[in-house]
Amino acid sequence: MSDQKVGSEPGLPAGPFAGRVDFRQLVRDALACAARQGWREIILSDPDFGDWPLGESAVAQSLQAWSAAGRRCTLLARRYDEVVRRHARFVNWRTRWSHIIEARSCVSADPLELPSAIWSPGWVMQRLDVERSNGVCGSEPERRLMLGETLQAWLQKSSPSFAASTLGL
Repeated sequence: MSDQKVGSEPGLPAGPFAGRVDFRQLVRDALACAARQGWREIILSDPDFGDWPLGESAVAQSLQAWSAAGRRCTLLARRYDEVVRRHARFVNWRTRWSHIIEARSCVSADPLELPSAIWSPGWVMQRLDVERSNGVCGSEPERRLMLGETLQAWLQKSSPSFAASTLGL
């Protein structure tokens, strides 16, 4: 990632990225930037979030710092089994902040078609090849618009999922 130019969001790169290490670092950096800059809206999308660093302490701290009134986070996945299994800190954060987080699922989606991405009004990141964790990121208006429209189309096909708590009898 060192040869990438910096986008308009300070500290966030623009251009291609390759590999799981770069991808995971982009997720960490994006969420830290969201906290620093107070992004009002974030969409996190992935078939299962299994290889995202959501359970890491630094990510939990960034999400906690980002959480505030007027903020909105939308989660979109095919299933949330891997989130529950691998990302306990994230599940706890999601439970605490359920009033600003909407979790949606597309169970019938092909895992290769559902975008693996972060969208914000100012910067986006998308894995185009999930298996190799290769993709692109940046703040170009066209890139943000295209990914935003793609995610909205998937969200329209989705249904509420990943309850913040389970009620027993």
